[in-house]
Amino acid sequence: MAPTTFPDRTTHGPSTDAEGNLSDQSTATGISSPSRASSEKSSPHVTAAPPLTDGATSSVAPDAEKQQPPPTTAAWNAGPPPPNGGLAAWLQVVSVFFIFFNTWGLLNTFGIFQTYYESSESIFQPPGSVSSSNISWIGSIQSFMVLLGGLVSGPLYDRGYLKYLIYVGAFGVVFGHMMLSLVSEFWQALLAQGFVVGLGAGMMFTPGVTVLQSYFSTKIGLATGLAAAGSSFGGVIYPIVFYRLIDRIGYGWSVRVIGFIALATLMVPVVFLKQRTKSGKVRALVDVSAFTDGPYVLFTFGTFVGFIGLYVMLFYLSFFGLDTGATDPAMAFYIVPILNAASMFGRTLPNWLSDKVGPFNILIPGAMVCGALTLAMIGVKGLGAIIVVAILFGFFSGVFIALPTVCYIALTKDKSRLGSRIGLGYAFLGLATLIGGPGTGAILQQTGHNGHNNWTGIWVFGGVMLLAASGVFMVLRSWKFGFKLTTKA
Repeated sequence: MAPTTFPDRTTHGPSTDAEGNLSDQSTATGISSPSRASSEKSSPHVTAAPPLTDGATSSVAPDAEKQQPPPTTAAWNAGPPPPNGGLAAWLQVVSVFFIFFNTWGLLNTFGIFQTYYESSESIFQPPGSVSSSNISWIGSIQSFMVLLGGLVSGPLYDRGYLKYLIYVGAFGVVFGHMMLSLVSEFWQALLAQGFVVGLGAGMMFTPGVTVLQSYFSTKIGLATGLAAAGSSFGGVIYPIVFYRLIDRIGYGWSVRVIGFIALATLMVPVVFLKQRTKSGKVRALVDVSAFTDGPYVLFTFGTFVGFIGLYVMLFYLSFFGLDTGATDPAMAFYIVPILNAASMFGRTLPNWLSDKVGPFNILIPGAMVCGALTLAMIGVKGLGAIIVVAILFGFFSGVFIALPTVCYIALTKDKSRLGSRIGLGYAFLGLATLIGGPGTGAILQQTGHNGHNNWTGIWVFGGVMLLAASGVFMVLRSWKFGFKLTTKA
């Protein structure tokens, strides 16, 4: 009888479980555990092959597993390519849409809270007892916590804890709004709206934007843009809900309604968001190799500068119309939804175009236009001009929310580090919100040439920051992709 040969069952690279999830396990890479190795060494007659019968022999060497090479970076990144479509992939886009809705959507809503907190009907009594700069700390802390949260949630995502991060984040956002509905002091609002809501959103944001890269490659810009439109949608819905309800049911119940909307919409990612790939390689919480990656560091710095200028308009455009008398109180509340409605298109169309021409070729002109519009506010006097600037700024500022993730994906070669890299980058960007909000408030309180708030000062400050960001992006593009304008970058 001819000898029977049993094939080697050792596999290399990621394995796929019954649900289609990829994982990097020691058995998948052909590396045996110490206990198994010692067991085989002490029992030389035990092999990985099935029992042989009828005098059959095996071609599997007893120490074959010991001869397997160690896994490489390519092994950690291996696996089936992203599907770039299908029901499961687009359900992820819908899920991340509602994560943006309840993270950046809430951040984009803070302009309406800033206007309300400075009004005569504010919960902070007597009116004017809390300065513009101090009030802006609430929104700045909230933004900072959303971005800083990625420092923790990014590495935890890489380790496979996506679902737990979504559970904790959803609870924080809902619970924070319920506590915000009960506040009457500045420090209470800072704690509930700034820290609790912000940290809850931070647990969801970085994992949400990171998960899409495992489902899309050629369409990653479009997928991210459609998901990021959720922040604009939230920035339209939440301010209108707050303004329309506050005179009918009061501040407390208006904020509770926002909390209930967040609870309902966050059920979508809780149920459907699913991590398709993960690295079994345990990494430190901070990827120190990022600090030696020149393009990564330069891009983070440029976006940091741009975020400072971005928050000047996001926080103060609505209050500008009310303070200067260009708009009545009712219209001042609608400036924020108008800006965010335009931003919905600015977070989808440019991202779709970035798949064809490259994200940096979209980000550079977007930053330049935002800077020019901010400087143009120096000459704005009437309601019509404010609305035009709000629409244009909303559209072009969308690139700062939707494209950084796409750029980080393009700059990160080792995708097993992607969650950590995105989280670390956004954590540094969070520092920009602490400068853009309170820093602008401090400039505003300086008396202008006509004895009123120094609006010219903040528009110059914001515009220069955005133009400087576009300059940094141009340097990065030239360094990474060359000077040829037709190059996809």
